[in-house]
Amino acid sequence: MLFTDVSEERAIRAFRKKGFWIVGGKKHTVMTDGTHFITIPRHKRINPYTLKAIIRGAGLTDKEFKELL
Repeated sequence: MLFTDVSEERAIRAFRKKGFWIVGGKKHTVMTDGTHFITIPRHKRINPYTLKAIIRGAGLTDKEFKELL
């Protein structure tokens, strides 16, 4: 499943629901849940393939992420 219209803000809200918090970043937002570190680019629309890699890096499935949106 590809997510074609997800902004940085929307992705951050979704990951926060899963227990992630922001730990830093200037050009990108870096988040962690204590185990996984993910980097979210600051774009109005995140590339679907980049977002898919971020979701996998967070230890989530596409279905789990969709439920968080």
